[in-house]
Amino acid sequence: MFVTPAYAEEAPATAVTHTETGVPHGAEHGKGVFPPFDHTTFASQLLWLVITFGVFYVLMQRVIVPRVGGILENRHDRIAQDIEEARRLKAESDAAVEGYEKELSAAKAKGVQIASAAREAAKAEAAAERKAVEAELAKKIAEAEASIAAMKAKAIAEVDTIATETVAVIVEQLTGKPLSAADAAAAVTAEKRG
Repeated sequence: MFVTPAYAEEAPATAVTHTETGVPHGAEHGKGVFPPFDHTTFASQLLWLVITFGVFYVLMQRVIVPRVGGILENRHDRIAQDIEEARRLKAESDAAVEGYEKELSAAKAKGVQIASAAREAAKAEAAAERKAVEAELAKKIAEAEASIAAMKAKAIAEVDTIATETVAVIVEQLTGKPLSAADAAAAVTAEKRG
């Protein structure tokens, strides 16, 4: 249940006038035309519309548009600088890549040249070493052949001596008479020729 305060119940029944508008209380509702559509206030409404539009136009023209234009121009300049910087960096990187590729191809060519030179030097060294080894082997072979020939001659000479001594011993044992070394040597020489 809702209880009304005592002072509200004792309110006078007479009409109260609003001090702001000068209209009696309760008389402002339902009477008259909506103020923007009241033809008696059109002139003042149009005047205030023109004044307000003019103030906003001047405010836009003098303050807002220059600031927005400045911001757009700054952004445009910054974007142009960034694009120019990107182009410069791209050109530098392209130049660096091109230089790297030139150095790489030069290094490859130099590597091929060094490998070829090393291969040729190794071939020449191997050929020189082979010739030295062949010359040394030929010298050793010649020395060996000379040594073999000397040994053969010595062996043959010793064979002749052994044969001469053997003939002398055999003849002495068979005949009982000693054979001279000259006769035994003549017999061995005659046998070799014959």
